[in-house]
Amino acid sequence: MANPATYRPKTGEIPTNPGVYRFRDPHGRVIYVGKAKSLRSRLNSYFANPAGLLPKTYAMVHAASSVEWTVVGSELESLQLEYTWIKEFKPRFNVVFRDDKTYPYLAVTLGEKYPRVQVMRGDKKKGTRYFGPYTAGAIRETMDTLLRVFPVRSCSAGVFKRAEATGRPCLLGYIDKCSAPCVGRISPEDHRALADDFCAFMGGEAKRFIAKLEKQMADAVAELDYERAARIRDDIAALRKVFERNAVVLAEDTDADIFALHEDELEAAVQVFHVRGGRIRGQRGWVVEKVEDFTTPDLVEHLLQQVYGGDGDSHGRLPREVLVPVQPSNAGELAQWLGGIRGAKVDIRVPQRGDKAALMSTVRENAEHALKLHKTRRAGDLTVRSQALQELQEALDLPVPLLRIECFDVSHVQGTNVVASMVVVEDGLPKKSDYRKFSVTGPAAADDTAAMHDVLTRRFRHYLQDKSAQVDESALAPEPEGVRSTSSAVDNAEPAAVRDTTTPAPRAKFAYPPNLVVVDGGKPQVNAAARALADLGIDDVYVVGLAKRLEEVWLPDSDFPVILPRTSQGLYLLQRIRDEAHRFAISFHRQKRGKAMTVSALDGVPGLGASKRKALLAHFGSVKSVKAATAEELSQAKGIGPALAGAIVNHFSAEGPAAATVPAINMTTGEIIES
Repeated sequence: MANPATYRPKTGEIPTNPGVYRFRDPHGRVIYVGKAKSLRSRLNSYFANPAGLLPKTYAMVHAASSVEWTVVGSELESLQLEYTWIKEFKPRFNVVFRDDKTYPYLAVTLGEKYPRVQVMRGDKKKGTRYFGPYTAGAIRETMDTLLRVFPVRSCSAGVFKRAEATGRPCLLGYIDKCSAPCVGRISPEDHRALADDFCAFMGGEAKRFIAKLEKQMADAVAELDYERAARIRDDIAALRKVFERNAVVLAEDTDADIFALHEDELEAAVQVFHVRGGRIRGQRGWVVEKVEDFTTPDLVEHLLQQVYGGDGDSHGRLPREVLVPVQPSNAGELAQWLGGIRGAKVDIRVPQRGDKAALMSTVRENAEHALKLHKTRRAGDLTVRSQALQELQEALDLPVPLLRIECFDVSHVQGTNVVASMVVVEDGLPKKSDYRKFSVTGPAAADDTAAMHDVLTRRFRHYLQDKSAQVDESALAPEPEGVRSTSSAVDNAEPAAVRDTTTPAPRAKFAYPPNLVVVDGGKPQVNAAARALADLGIDDVYVVGLAKRLEEVWLPDSDFPVILPRTSQGLYLLQRIRDEAHRFAISFHRQKRGKAMTVSALDGVPGLGASKRKALLAHFGSVKSVKAATAEELSQAKGIGPALAGAIVNHFSAEGPAAATVPAINMTTGEIIES
């Protein structure tokens, strides 16, 4: 028996969305299908304490060797998908759904003279409309609610005949949840029309009936018939409740394969939902390595060729609709080719709105999660991390192992608000406590190379200072107990300063040098970084650059880049570090830009800094009041002397009255800060 701990997914990898999960045995066969409101809570319950599980569940988790899941949009979709997959895979541990035991459907027997609404299980019968599947509790509540609006017959044949013979309806007829065709209260034609309306509502035409009832309620109010208006109001509320609960995936005649993908520079995760008869009949997913010059339309074209030109459609015939996120390259020819395989026309479309677009977003969410899970597992795998570091060391011909890597990125908008970031990776994992942010001003903000030189100089100057401080501190360390110096010079020297052993020493923030510095950029940025290290006399730290356009690795003073294979774990590690540095720099840049874009009419006053501007606004309440104040009144504010008060008065007098009405505005949000 397998140990569940060997295939247990990490808690953070499991989404909290509703969905359906599948346990597979070592041969890949599905042995159990289940659904959950929260996939994370449900799956964790299988692994938290296997010994406390029921005997059947204990046997299942020990017979399985892997678990996978599919995110859906609602609990109803998870119910439908679970039911579909249980019928398709016939998992041996889903005993409750074997034989004739199935989820219940809401059925309308349109083949009878007086159609009947009932709950049905088992095989479908001709002449009967089915809606569902539902859970047992939900279907009873749905039927009971709808019968008050559509009082269709729901009694058995025996009860109906007995009521016909006695001339008295059953209880439902007396409480107006049946139109009582058994005693002639309604004609067969009108009763059939009532059953048709019931089916139309369940088929998705709820808005038409709700709008009709709303008009009737308005008419009743206009006639001052408030009791009838209240009854119609309750009917509307009941229909809305059922409509929300009864949302189906797609129309019953829909046959389509819905593709979605989520990609980055290296890889793409693809998911496809196979919809047959309006229900999701299957799901497949892949994570593919991207070819360098593949665009998204090229990727979609290649995907469809592989799916339908290889092993064919594993979930039945090729459908009449193939829904994709973007139109593939050569869409016309591809549709013609697929039509030849199917023997009929195939439409390749991008859904823009409606149920199909909503389901496409669900498929896309699954693709996004699949790529995230793939990358998380690869980054968290010790063997893969070790392989990436070793590949990188060999490709760059470095003599030392890459225990610590630091990556630097510069961010700005047309040379304004220039900032930089430093992210740290130790043993292939990010060390966020050592991340740093830099503001770049003055001549260093002239261009990216100057900014990179400035940032590297500041970072490694701190390193040298912290290193010197550690050396000086170690020189003052007391001698170990029991060891006495025999030097007469030491004996005759002044006593050493007593060390403070109770107060923690300040943490040396930059005391640890990296083995490798990675800069975001090509040859110019790499040479600027290498020059900064050389100016400081540091020769044991290696520098490379990663150019984003072609993912080339540049070395200092090299005319040609190092090209790593696209599938290289070392290249993936460099990209992950670079992207993290870029994210960190962008966040800091936006924060700084937001603060810098707050402008005020007080900004141009000579000698008036930020703290004194705040003091003025706190004292007077607005810029307008500051402008109207005299020099003596301004002097009463905290920190405002007579000279500065005179400068403020002169500033507003020179600019005219219009300047005083200019409020402080946040240029990012448009929000007025001062008025």
